[in-house]
Amino acid sequence: MNTIAQQALERARARSASKTPQTPSNRRRFWTTSEESRLGSLYATTPMSQLVEIFGRPKSAIYGKAKELGLKRSAEFLASEHSGRLRRDGNIGTATRFQKGHGTWNKGKPFAAGGRSTETQFTSGHLPHNHVPIGTEVLASDGYLKIKVAEPNKWEWTHRRNWEAVHGAIPKGMVLVFRTADHTNCSVGNLELITRRELMSRNTIQRFPPELKQTIRLLGKLKRTIEATNE
Repeated sequence: MNTIAQQALERARARSASKTPQTPSNRRRFWTTSEESRLGSLYATTPMSQLVEIFGRPKSAIYGKAKELGLKRSAEFLASEHSGRLRRDGNIGTATRFQKGHGTWNKGKPFAAGGRSTETQFTSGHLPHNHVPIGTEVLASDGYLKIKVAEPNKWEWTHRRNWEAVHGAIPKGMVLVFRTADHTNCSVGNLELITRRELMSRNTIQRFPPELKQTIRLLGKLKRTIEATNE
């Protein structure tokens, strides 16, 4: 590691070591054995609002610990109003439900827009302002060309379409890549098929010489240390 990088790493480590330690208010609270035992004795029949007050924890934490411990609500609790469930024998809401055979008030009635609304309605065959014809080619946000092949909005990647027009479908396990860095050059001569294994080797640190790999690793370590001090 060069001198500048070494000094920056040491300064970052010093800042990290001098950070203010966590206070009890922001430190994660772990469940004690006694709390787990008490939850086990209360969970089956105690409403959640009371459990939140007893343990001083959010209900999500209590539900999570109960699931971890395999705790279940009792049948009596599930049948009570505290469970928040609709009881089958209570017939709650029966008076306001749609009954079998219920007919809607507008059944069979045609809808006619009134006033001047017809002036702004889309007509049959209307095309939006951003419609483009089949064959239109655009540059996608990731730098690759795509071409419209069908209505209403079907697109294909230009380089893939050009390759398959000459060589057929791309075999399973193979990927189509560009020979050069120019991703707008979608001619078949600028494309090639390679295996996924080869693609991985092209995009890993192992493709670089040893001295460059060491520099990349040190820069990554320096970046992680600096980020840790800013958390």
